[in-house]
Amino acid sequence: MTSSAAATRLGFEPFVNASPVELKTNWSDADIQSVITAAYRQVFGNDHLMLSERLTTAESMLASGNLSVRDFVRALAQSELYRTKFFSSTPQVRFIELNFKHLLGRAPNDEAEITEHVNRYIEHGYEAEINSYIDSLEYQENFGDSTVPYYRGFATQRGQKNVAFNRMFQLYRGYANSDRAQGKNKSTWLTEDLARNTANAIRTPSFGLALAGNTAGDRGLYRVTAVQANRGQSTQIRRSVREYLVTYDQLSATMQRLNKSGSRITQISPA
Repeated sequence: MTSSAAATRLGFEPFVNASPVELKTNWSDADIQSVITAAYRQVFGNDHLMLSERLTTAESMLASGNLSVRDFVRALAQSELYRTKFFSSTPQVRFIELNFKHLLGRAPNDEAEITEHVNRYIEHGYEAEINSYIDSLEYQENFGDSTVPYYRGFATQRGQKNVAFNRMFQLYRGYANSDRAQGKNKSTWLTEDLARNTANAIRTPSFGLALAGNTAGDRGLYRVTAVQANRGQSTQIRRSVREYLVTYDQLSATMQRLNKSGSRITQISPA
């Protein structure tokens, strides 16, 4: 696990000291609600759900002891709501990336994992694809029947490659963000890196700041240099030059904002 200071810079500090949400024996109504809330947040990628969208039957079965936490997670991922949000409206490979994130708490490690799941979906269908994560030995060893899946890709894992830490940051865009709110939701995030078998740079969800020793690369951090507009009525003798550090995803919006303010962009370069 990275240090608390690095976790703060990288935007995943809420997970550093948080304990996994587990439904233990002799649970209370409050425990059930905690599990339900955590499961919705994890499985639906922090997307906001309307009260009318909740799976009340599955919730009741969990509360009555007729459904394990694992099978409650299965019910959420097998639901028409999950299918609509993350399957019908996204490319197949992006759907698989999100399944890894939502159901196993990590990013896919390599192209072979993606290919395996693509073939499984083609040959056996949607339900088999979802069940392959939840019925896997990896799921059982990490979450069992009583623990809600959580983002474990930020820590070193037994049997997992170290590159999984880097991969996780491609899929994780901040504690307050949601998977459906991401501007790149219509395309995959990891395809290029997986195909090249390269480790992408680690950067924050908002500002692109990286851990020491990491570079932002062609999709990471950019420096935008601009001459500020003169907002006064007098002739501007000494112009103010400012630099902005932004991620690739923020680059277009930053340029538009500067142009609208009358500033002149003089240079854009990788930071």
